[in-house]
Amino acid sequence: MKKIIPLTFLSVIIWFGGCTRNSTQIFNGKDLSNWHFVVENDAVNGEEVYSVDKGIITVKGDPLGYMYTAEKYRNFTLELEYRWAGEESNSGIFFLIEEPANPFPRGIECQLKAGQAGDLVLLGGSDLNEYQLPEGITERPAFPVIPKKKPSNEKPAGEWNSIRINVEEGTISISVNGLPQNSATSEAKEGHIGLQSEGKAIQFRNLVLQERN
Repeated sequence: MKKIIPLTFLSVIIWFGGCTRNSTQIFNGKDLSNWHFVVENDAVNGEEVYSVDKGIITVKGDPLGYMYTAEKYRNFTLELEYRWAGEESNSGIFFLIEEPANPFPRGIECQLKAGQAGDLVLLGGSDLNEYQLPEGITERPAFPVIPKKKPSNEKPAGEWNSIRINVEEGTISISVNGLPQNSATSEAKEGHIGLQSEGKAIQFRNLVLQERN
């Protein structure tokens, strides 16, 4: 007797077969050999701003700039932890970087500025479909912002915070310490990933990137 496999079961098989996840090492825990450095006005060498010790990336904060991956990524989930090395300050995680530039790229920023973690900032002329000019404003600002959806849930300086950024064909979702904080859609579908230097020192660890085909 011929067995009949339910269509729903076949659909599950096809879905899993067509959506594979690959863990990509964007940080080897030892050095920044697969990252590029940007420092405003090339004031100092990148190694003076971005460093690694015992699996932790320290970004000095001054001068302004960012470090970014050598490769571009399309459909992925990025998870990492960050903390302020001293007092709370300003920084961000860049993604969907279309064009690296000095001192800001064309791309999207997940804001990490104290009290605003989870805001989405449009850098270098980039755009998100959900962005609208604030009421009464007729000229697009230099750094448009889509504010986070819920009150800040960041931990105090010195404690580790977790960030999860998911990108699926330009659809973006952001979680801070497990709480969904923002979402948007981008016409840009792939780009580099970056960590910003701005303000004071910030540290990053446990960078995990899962790519999807």
